[in-house]
Amino acid sequence: MSILAQAAAATADKATQQAIAGATNAGMAYGLAAIGPGIGIGYLVGQSVQAMARQPEAAGMVRTTMFLGIAFTEALALIGFVVFILLKFV
Repeated sequence: MSILAQAAAATADKATQQAIAGATNAGMAYGLAAIGPGIGIGYLVGQSVQAMARQPEAAGMVRTTMFLGIAFTEALALIGFVVFILLKFV
């Protein structure tokens, strides 16, 4: 009886360790996938503020373009999250 209990415990421990490792790896992968859009949005907003400071009369058009750029860049982070979910649960 104790041999079967030990085998079951070892199997459960191995499965738990694999689940923890998988979650850790998936979290690291999504973290790396989020770095690019984060840098992109920061650069985009910085350049937009600089453009608005240089030409205040064009601020409306620059702001609209900035928000479109942020939306497209944020879509990359969302795609990374969807891929993370697909790899984790499928």
